[in-house]
Amino acid sequence: MAEATELGRYLRARRARITPEEAGLPAGTGIRRTPGLRREELATLAGVSVDYYTRLERGRETNPSPAVIDALGRALRLRGDAHERLHDLAELSSGRFTQPLPTTEQTVRESVLHMLEALRPLPAYVVSPHSYMLAANPAGRRLMPGLWDWPPEQRNVTRYLFLHPVGRTLYVPWEETVAQSVAHLRAVGGADPDVPQLAALVGELLLKSPDFARLWERYDVRERGGGTKNFAHPKVGAMTLSYEVMQLARTGGQRLVVYQAPPGSADEAAMLRLEPAAGAAGASRGPES
Repeated sequence: MAEATELGRYLRARRARITPEEAGLPAGTGIRRTPGLRREELATLAGVSVDYYTRLERGRETNPSPAVIDALGRALRLRGDAHERLHDLAELSSGRFTQPLPTTEQTVRESVLHMLEALRPLPAYVVSPHSYMLAANPAGRRLMPGLWDWPPEQRNVTRYLFLHPVGRTLYVPWEETVAQSVAHLRAVGGADPDVPQLAALVGELLLKSPDFARLWERYDVRERGGGTKNFAHPKVGAMTLSYEVMQLARTGGQRLVVYQAPPGSADEAAMLRLEPAAGAAGASRGPES
């Protein structure tokens, strides 16, 4: 079954990233045919039989107990979102998963559009669970040059990072930013990777971007929160902005993202140059005017 296969893929990917030394095991002699831990090594560390773990990884065992999953998570050195994702996939494979999956809601409420306008001059935008850009205020649109030139069905932030020429140079360091974006897609899609919109996005990026394919196979998982980003913006120059990510109620998983900078700083001065002249169009779902 597809869910069990996803659990198995996750286990295999994470197993390949743990060396014997990291797990507290002797390195041994000879050349290892595969990177990371062998199945028998991970099974020993987790306190389960090799046969049981092999069946679990191959999707033939679909009802692991929470205690077994915790033991595997500890052996794999999983923390936070990555550990929670292992539990989600295990529950899904056993049919115990009860958490409602987010629906892909494309309509942004008028009240949220008014909020985007009220946040000016701070850059702000609304994205779907899978990071499709749904609406933004003027500074939010200018923060990612070229994204709004694409038709609505292609305005995806992760797609922009890998396939748009500006997206590949806008963030410093680029590799760290795209790794976080891919890890977020894994987090929101790990429990249900066959959602049509997500499957189409991942399929396109796997085909067109070797960088995405490499990061996707790492199976890193990370929910989006807040933090800072360094920009090499083609219009306003270098700036470092902090950002917050807020879930919007009753929207099927939409997120509001707001950027800011310390008052009076050079970063704020650069950020404020994203705001158009007084009287320009406010928050909208359409391309920049």
